[in-house]
Amino acid sequence: MSRSIVLLDGGVGQEIFKRSDAEPSPMWSTHVMLDDPGLVQTVHADFIRAGARLITLNNYTATRQRLGRDASVELLKPIHDAAIAVAHAAKSECGIEDVRIAGCLPPLVASYKPGMSPCEDDCLNSFRELVALQKGGVEHFMVETASNIREGVAATRAAKETGLPCWTAFTLDDQKSGVLRSGESLEEASEKVIEAGADAVMVNCSMPETIEESLPILANLPVPTGAYANGFTSIAALNAGGTVESLSARSDLGPEAYAKWGLRCVDAGLQIIGGCCETGPEHIAALKSLLEDNGYKITSEI
Repeated sequence: MSRSIVLLDGGVGQEIFKRSDAEPSPMWSTHVMLDDPGLVQTVHADFIRAGARLITLNNYTATRQRLGRDASVELLKPIHDAAIAVAHAAKSECGIEDVRIAGCLPPLVASYKPGMSPCEDDCLNSFRELVALQKGGVEHFMVETASNIREGVAATRAAKETGLPCWTAFTLDDQKSGVLRSGESLEEASEKVIEAGADAVMVNCSMPETIEESLPILANLPVPTGAYANGFTSIAALNAGGTVESLSARSDLGPEAYAKWGLRCVDAGLQIIGGCCETGPEHIAALKSLLEDNGYKITSEI
């Protein structure tokens, strides 16, 4: 009997960056929501056609804190409205019913910078604002790239207040096994977000090798688990307010290699798999093909 696996999309923002003619900026993936929404729709649709059955809104850098620093807070609602519209348009374009659209609850200030997180109350209020902007247009929430327990718990709490499913993903220190970028343990982080209501715990935007080392931790959790890795050589050069132009992609993580990594993760017990930065539709297509060849059934829900 085949086991069902939820296949996520890949690095939407990074794919937009590669295809866009616009100059890189700190808001590189969200300004395009207003300037060229058709490009975003095409990227979403390409991931769906590649096999993704749960796609995430392209609103990763659209938080009040980031917009206040790098653009204008007045863009907060227009960007979210546009992100919801193009995700639904992409699903309609593809004509595939078994596709779910998830809202994205990202790091509020900067990726990979746990020390920059607001205090607990400010985190919760900020995530509640993001949830309110998204909840009418999504079926699900993804807490993405949480680098400390504080943001992971606050985002999970805000999402679960809607009654919708919430899957919470942490990013790990690539130099230490089983440790968040904050230095907190993945075990403790998982326990805290499960207490806050997380329906699944995942690891994302970390090196594949780092995630693979943490599979025994994920295997012992009482909820479904998943992973989606990035393809960066290192994230050390990225500063708050910086651009991904400062980062480089690995040359050894093409679609075939990534698919083999994903299969190992699923064979180890993960129920959710996908891609993060530097993984495109071709990576998801290769992953889907290899999973199905090994008897797994691709679906949109656990």
